[in-house]
Amino acid sequence: MRSLTLAEARERAALIAVTSYAVELDLDQGDRVFGSVSSITFTCSSPGADSWVDVKARSVHEVTLNGRRLDPGDIRDGRLTLRGLAADNRLVVRATMAYSHDGQGLHRATDPADRRDYVYGHLFLDAAPTVFACFDQPDLKAPHDIGVRAPQDWVVLGNGAARQVAPGQWRLATTKPLATYFVTVCAGPYVSVRDEHDGIPLGIHARASLREPLERHSGELFTVTRQCFDYFHDLFGIRYPFGEYHQVFVPEFNAGAMENPGCVTLRDQYLFRGAATRDELLGRANTVSHEMSHMWFGDLVTMKWWDDLWLNESFAEYMSHRCLVDATEYTDAWVDSSIVRKVWGYGAERSPSTHPVAGVEALDAQSALQNFDGISYAKGAAVLRQLISFVGDDAFLAGVRAYLTDKSYANGMLADFLGAIERASGRDLGPWSDAWLLSAGRDTISVDVAVHGGTVEAARLLRVRPTTHLADRPHALDVAAWTDGAEVSRLAVTATGDLTPLPDLAGKAVPAVLVPNSADLTWARVRLDRSTLDALPTQLARVPDAQARAVVWSALIDGVHVAEVSPVTFLDVFEATWTSESNASILARMALYAEHRIVPHFVPRAAQPAAAGRLARSARQLLDRADEGTSRSLAAARLLAGTSDDEALLRSWADGSGLPHGLEDDGDFRWIVVRNLAARGLIDAAAVDSYRAKDDTLQGGLNALMCRAALPRPDVKAWAWDQLTGRHGRSNYEMIHLARGLWMSPDDALVADYVERFFTDVPAMSAWVGEDALSRVVLAAFPKVFTSQTDALSSRALRRRDLTPAVRRSLVDADAELREALASRAAFASDFRASA
Repeated sequence: MRSLTLAEARERAALIAVTSYAVELDLDQGDRVFGSVSSITFTCSSPGADSWVDVKARSVHEVTLNGRRLDPGDIRDGRLTLRGLAADNRLVVRATMAYSHDGQGLHRATDPADRRDYVYGHLFLDAAPTVFACFDQPDLKAPHDIGVRAPQDWVVLGNGAARQVAPGQWRLATTKPLATYFVTVCAGPYVSVRDEHDGIPLGIHARASLREPLERHSGELFTVTRQCFDYFHDLFGIRYPFGEYHQVFVPEFNAGAMENPGCVTLRDQYLFRGAATRDELLGRANTVSHEMSHMWFGDLVTMKWWDDLWLNESFAEYMSHRCLVDATEYTDAWVDSSIVRKVWGYGAERSPSTHPVAGVEALDAQSALQNFDGISYAKGAAVLRQLISFVGDDAFLAGVRAYLTDKSYANGMLADFLGAIERASGRDLGPWSDAWLLSAGRDTISVDVAVHGGTVEAARLLRVRPTTHLADRPHALDVAAWTDGAEVSRLAVTATGDLTPLPDLAGKAVPAVLVPNSADLTWARVRLDRSTLDALPTQLARVPDAQARAVVWSALIDGVHVAEVSPVTFLDVFEATWTSESNASILARMALYAEHRIVPHFVPRAAQPAAAGRLARSARQLLDRADEGTSRSLAAARLLAGTSDDEALLRSWADGSGLPHGLEDDGDFRWIVVRNLAARGLIDAAAVDSYRAKDDTLQGGLNALMCRAALPRPDVKAWAWDQLTGRHGRSNYEMIHLARGLWMSPDDALVADYVERFFTDVPAMSAWVGEDALSRVVLAAFPKVFTSQTDALSSRALRRRDLTPAVRRSLVDADAELREALASRAAFASDFRASA
């Protein structure tokens, strides 16, 4: 199918304006297809001109334009040409559409717990034509009227308030003007909890088998929802405009959530079946806040074209964290951002695929999809914090309110937003925008200290700009220092050049730990000085500022990735300080990063058992002393379950004996244990199936797939590869879990056959897997064999001209991670020989 180009979108938007959509969906035609009737009224500014409508159907039965029949056989590449348009037009398309299983379009999933089916619409980025015929581009917004026929035991939800008008017949209230990619319908035997706040009807919904966690978490979810509504109403000065507000937790969802006006869809893993750590609850609250902020940024005012996606995502990323800190119990949300979101964003910035926050001309829709990444989210949020430092918070908010008011129910561009801020602040944002929004890359900041006799003689902040993306970025940040837990200095700094003197440090004793950007206000790589690095094992745990500790951990991660910090140094700091960490986000995320990234990627294969053993010892120590049922206890138990080689302990926990308090009936925790047993070859496929029988749910089935694929046997790996890359109707989630399990291997030889095959078999899946889903599959399935042979095969694959945009982008990013691992292993090989 052709991807809409920017030039085509401009041409069509100049010619037509959509007045309304009336869509009828028949979801009672079986589990493969559904009926779709789309009636579109629209005007044409040049009567007699031609245009086209987007439709990607299984079959089209009838098309009429102003009462005149058109030939459905004329549809080419998902487009039907509309010739001789009148000033006012009515187009009707009757079609049969196919349900998807890759998380795009109208996705249908079967819950194995009760064999009942669930449907939800995810039309981002260009999947709307797979559900109803439409003019699918973000600047052709229109009201939607939707009717749905569904099995009589189903519930229907959507953008407009839903009411059942007859058995199996539902009508959704007419929406405000929406871009087509925001339209959704959720249908199935969903269970619900409802509430109301400030005149807004609220609902949360999930599969019937998730009724218990839905009801258990409903209080927290409604509390955060109410707090966010109050905060955004006050901040923006515009009431929520889309009627009811539903949050539907749906299965096999590709992203974290989607901001469909009035009917947000979220991945149902957010309804934690078992125990949840505080950082997991914070992350979910952040998603709730993020999607709600989109009701203003993205939904009320929509970007004109995909190259201004930052007007959606950067703002939602910033506003969600601001809201959590100011309005909820999660006052440490910026700490979580530092150790989760910015680590993700810095990874995107290190890749050759890096790009500016704004101003990247997306020549077609599918190319734009590749820029929904950590730069558009995390970097964009950090840049907004720098903007606020530059113009002041009052001017920033005044500009935001003016922008939202001026562009309500319409579309905005970078120039519109900057103009609003300039008028509110009285400042010229041209140079600032060029440096921060329109330039890729990040600066490296560090502190250079001259020392004499234990005293600082002079100090200066160094800013090193990337040679490949040179820009003159001003930084508003701080520099802080600690010795034995006491803060000995904190300086507010505005760095407008490559050298910024820090005279307030002169004459003071040399601090043990010196951290530039300790409050994490700017976007930059932090390079810690050698003295600080050496002191971290004894000093980091004593630093009382969680935000600064997060910045230190982020700097260590960056240092490992660019081969400046040894993985052994990372593990030394982890083993010395992790058990004393009090912040739940740092505790949990560093455990995950150490287990799933540092050890398998940067530690040579032969040294991995010993490195994992260090993590297991730390986990055991913390578990023995942490209070039962706390986030600290849970984080320790999970790390121990995933890294321990104690077969007796693992078997005991897998069978439900001797479990830490609070994990007695936690199926998700049991799967961590079973995965470890399976990867070590301590159980067989029959045992995996027996654990699957104890957890006959959608999540249980996915975990069982991963555990079976992890079994260290050639025949199992062959089965897993076939299931992953063959046309077996596997869902997006199933493919990812198969890929993760396949590369779990005690040695490279067991999976060596699949290294070369990856570069042919997986890209070929674009013939039947959607771009959004396949981009994630590529990252999961990329060979975890870190050798020069993999490097050569990857380089050769990137020279191919037939890769789809999503496959190419994911290959570029995975290739960059491979090269980082190889560079680190080469640079620090002697560290592992010394520790052996």
